[in-house]
Amino acid sequence: MDKNKQKYIGATAIIIAAILWGFDGVVLTPRLYNLNIGFVVFMLHLVPFVLMNIFLFKEYAKLKKFTKADFFVLISVAFFGGALGTLAIVKALFLVNFQHLSIVVLLQKLQPIFAIILAGIFLKEKIKKNFIFWAILAIIASYFLTFGFHLPNIEKDAPLIQAALWALVAAFSFGTSTVLSKKALTRFPYYTTNFYRFGFTALLMFLYVLFIGKLGEFANMTKINWMFFVIIAVTTGSGAIFLYYFGLNKVKAMVSTICELFFPISAILFDYFINHHQLSLIQWISAIVMITAIVEISYKRKKIR
Repeated sequence: MDKNKQKYIGATAIIIAAILWGFDGVVLTPRLYNLNIGFVVFMLHLVPFVLMNIFLFKEYAKLKKFTKADFFVLISVAFFGGALGTLAIVKALFLVNFQHLSIVVLLQKLQPIFAIILAGIFLKEKIKKNFIFWAILAIIASYFLTFGFHLPNIEKDAPLIQAALWALVAAFSFGTSTVLSKKALTRFPYYTTNFYRFGFTALLMFLYVLFIGKLGEFANMTKINWMFFVIIAVTTGSGAIFLYYFGLNKVKAMVSTICELFFPISAILFDYFINHHQLSLIQWISAIVMITAIVEISYKRKKIR
């Protein structure tokens, strides 16, 4: 297979993964609102992990070779990228009650800012001056994306304010996970890291759900809930992650950065065509500015690696 064909296949894989994530954030996960949030996060990791065992059961043999540092890093990735991050974004999606879903998804894209700051602190990566400019621009744009030209009303806009804060917690958590994953990937291939990320997250969330007494949610699950969990597991869960990394190995950083734009763009389009919501002019402008800033930050970071 020639190199150009491989690049097209890689780019297509990343685009499909990005669209699936946009579809999940706006269409799939919000429709599990009848269940407890912790239980939803538990199932979002348990079902894909069970499916992964069909193909990756040999990964258990690597447990014997894990050092204490390996366990710490992988469990930390599971805690931030799986448990806390997913809890935060699902909480944000449920809070807005099918309103402003695309805004919540877009705010989550601030993740690279937190990743770079944390990489500078813990991995001693150099933070360049232009990063500060683009980061501030992205944060300012995120405010106007959320509230437009209006000052938030504490009572009227309470759900949106809380959702925005939870989306930022998700961005921070996923950014932290990105930094930790970078450490994990120096020791293990991506499929091993993802296998244990889902496995350890499912275990952490099982303990959490057991602690809050919500294991009984199994009795409240409808056929529709089961259908959505399986669809998410096969598509936007493990399926999209493997597609993304498959494509990432075949294209350059700039190409992957452009392809990843299909995530926020698809979220906006799905929210419009399926939920009949659209952004105002100032929100569109803010979204474009924020995405441009994030792309600039992401691309330049990948370029220096």
